[in-house]
Amino acid sequence: MKRLCMAVMAMCLLLSCGEKKEEATISGLMKSDFVSEVEGKPTALYVLKNKNGAEACVTNYGGRLVSVMVPDKNGKMTDVVLGYDNINQYVQSDGNYGALIGRYGNRINQAKFTLDDTEYTLPKNDGMHCLHGGPQGYHARMWDAKQLNDQSLELTYLSKDGEAGFPGNLNIKVTYTLTDDNAVDIKYEATTDKKTVVNLTNHSYFNLSGVPGSNVLDQLVMINADNYTPVDSTLIPVGISPVAETPLDLRTPVAIGKQINDPFQQLQFGHGYDLNWVLNTNGDKNVLAAKAYSPTSGIALEVYTNEPGIQFYTGNFMDGKDTGKHGVTYPHRGAFCLETQHYPDTPNHPDFPSVVLNPGEKYTSECIYKFTVE
Repeated sequence: MKRLCMAVMAMCLLLSCGEKKEEATISGLMKSDFVSEVEGKPTALYVLKNKNGAEACVTNYGGRLVSVMVPDKNGKMTDVVLGYDNINQYVQSDGNYGALIGRYGNRINQAKFTLDDTEYTLPKNDGMHCLHGGPQGYHARMWDAKQLNDQSLELTYLSKDGEAGFPGNLNIKVTYTLTDDNAVDIKYEATTDKKTVVNLTNHSYFNLSGVPGSNVLDQLVMINADNYTPVDSTLIPVGISPVAETPLDLRTPVAIGKQINDPFQQLQFGHGYDLNWVLNTNGDKNVLAAKAYSPTSGIALEVYTNEPGIQFYTGNFMDGKDTGKHGVTYPHRGAFCLETQHYPDTPNHPDFPSVVLNPGEKYTSECIYKFTVE
C-alpha cells in the first residue's frame, strides 16, 4: 500500500512538473483571457515581437491593437495604448479602443449618401449621423487572422453587400507589422464587386507618458497641416479653412492642454480637439504627417501615411468611469487619437478627395505609428 501511495505521488509530481504555466506578454496580458467565441468564430490574442524586444498585441475581434510596448528614455518598456486585458470587456464595450474602423471612418451626414443616383441609408449612431460605419462597424466584427511571422499579422474580412447599408461585397485585408525600428505599420487593401465608398482607419488611443491613469494635457502634438475642415455644431464638415491664427495651428509642437479650453467655436463644438486636418504631405508616406511627445517618458510618436487627412481627437468624451488594462481607470482626456483618413462626410462633398472604389480597382492605405525616444 505504501509503495502504491508513493507511486501515485510520484506520478502526480511528474504530471504537475509537465504542466507548462502560461506566460504573460510583456504588457502583462494573458492569451487565455482572449479565448472566447463571437459570431461563431474563435477570438484570440496575437503577439508580435521585433529584434529590439518591443511588442504589439492584437485581437481578431475588431482587429484591435490591444497593447504596444516600447522603451522610454530610461529603457523601461512602456505600454502606450489604452485598452482592456480580456475579450469580454471589448465585446461588452461600445468603445473603439485600438479598433479597425469601417466601412467609413468618421461621420456621414444624416446617415445617407447618393452614388450614381442611388441613395444609400446607413444606421444612425451619432445623433442624426452615421459614425465609424455604425454601431456594428468593423470594430465589432470578427476578422480572420493569420500570423505570417513573429512580426506580422494578416487580418481579412468580407463586408457583405448591404452590410450597414453600404453597397458592394468588400474584401478587406489588413496587415499589422511591428518593424525593427519600433513602428506599427498598418497596411489596408480592399476590392469590391460594386461601386462603393471606403474609408478605413485605426482608432488607437495613445498615452505616451507611461503613467497609468494620467491625462495627456502635458503631451505635445504637431500636425503638418496648413488647413483643416471646420465643422458645424454636429461635427459635420462645412468646407476647408486655414489653421493660421487659430488654436488649430499645430504646425509647431504645442502642449495638448495649452489651448484645449479656449473659447474658440471649433474647439467648443467637439469639447476639445476633434477635427480633421488637411495634411501637407501630398500622399507621401515618407513625409512626417504628425508627431506627439511626452516630456515625462521621453517617448515620441511619429505618424506617416498616404492619406490626405488626419483626425486629432483628445478623449473629450472619456468620462473617467472606464476601467482598462490592469484595473487602471482611464480619466477624462486620458488619451489622444491620430486617425489617418479621407475627410469626414466625403460622400456628400464632391469637392473633397474621392472615397469611391469601383470594381476592378484596389483600395490601398497605410498608416505608420513609429515610436522613438528623445
